[in-house]
Amino acid sequence: MPVVLAEEQVVARTRSRRSGPRRWLRSVEWLVAAGLHPRASATTVTIARDLAERMDFDSGHVRYCLEGMVARLGLSRATISRHVAYLRELGSLVWVERGCRTNAHRARGLDGYAGTATVYGAVIPAIYDDAHGHIVVGDAYAARIVIDQRGITPASPERVEAVDNSPVDNRSSEACETPSRTWVKQDGQLKMAGGSNYSARQRASRSKTRVHHQSTPVEGRRRTAADVRRAARTIRLVRALVSWTQTVPLRRLEFVLRPFTDRGLDAHEIAAELTAMCSGMRWRPQRPDVFISQRLAVVAAYDQRLAEETEAGRRAVAPMSNPEWAAWIETKQRRRETEAAAVRPRNDSDRAAAQVDWNIWPEVVAHMEEDQDDAIDLYGVALCRFAVGQGDRLELTGNRV
Repeated sequence: MPVVLAEEQVVARTRSRRSGPRRWLRSVEWLVAAGLHPRASATTVTIARDLAERMDFDSGHVRYCLEGMVARLGLSRATISRHVAYLRELGSLVWVERGCRTNAHRARGLDGYAGTATVYGAVIPAIYDDAHGHIVVGDAYAARIVIDQRGITPASPERVEAVDNSPVDNRSSEACETPSRTWVKQDGQLKMAGGSNYSARQRASRSKTRVHHQSTPVEGRRRTAADVRRAARTIRLVRALVSWTQTVPLRRLEFVLRPFTDRGLDAHEIAAELTAMCSGMRWRPQRPDVFISQRLAVVAAYDQRLAEETEAGRRAVAPMSNPEWAAWIETKQRRRETEAAAVRPRNDSDRAAAQVDWNIWPEVVAHMEEDQDDAIDLYGVALCRFAVGQGDRLELTGNRV
């Protein structure tokens, strides 16, 4: 697989198809395990998992947030930048928006300065689809895979992977309208003459959606009062940035947003996450704390299911289990080692080994005819003179005969 060129690492020119975080992470693990990039390693997969955790489910877009990755993963800036470049060269990441020095705070009407963030898009290269036998419809970034299920019968059931169609396409003009929220009445429920008892129903709904307080650890240790005060300062700024959270008390909001503050996110990053939760909606939640906790619970369940399916996919599709693929990878590795040995600089041990046996003077003469300077550097002046003398003597003897 050739390395993807720099001009094809942008969303407008990529040859890879877009994908969601679940199947994208599975493809990255497969590409790294297959050895398609000489420098990709387990660190590349670790960085890809961090990106998948923060990736948008619909569009597959994720903000770079280099400083946050350094704090979470414990890796240096250079290491993370280098392995993200490997993902781009594999055809698994493309630039959606490149970071620049334009002040992002000014667009929000805030004081201070913060550069515009870099946004990446998750894509899957064609070599992954070819290896798994996927039927690709479309071209480049807008391509999709389809699976024909007409031949599957109850007598011969086969496990078929779901179609990788992103919900982004549902935004077209033919998409269905947002379903209305209706109240389903249970069988046997009493009907009041003056209408439903709204206050009783509201209390019942509030009791069902209550978020139970519990103490959660921070980085494997017990949470302290200093941690709570530090998080409260961050959440105070978050509540000022996100208007629909201002109805929630500060202490309550700090408890609900602990999954974000425990990861080390600052106020602006948390505000961006909350804004993304309500993107595309025409309404604002009446109880923001319950809304946020439910969305975070969905994300946690998705992450757990992602880990289980990733492990199952790793066991089901192991690249090195194919003998032909393993032989090709071994041949490629051997060729790479041979080329590296050929360009290895010559040292004194190589020269000493070449000058031990002077009976190889015919090889020395042939080497001098090809490259005299290189032969003198390898065999030395004395052995080269001896080889030339032996060659002249043999030539004179042949003339006399």
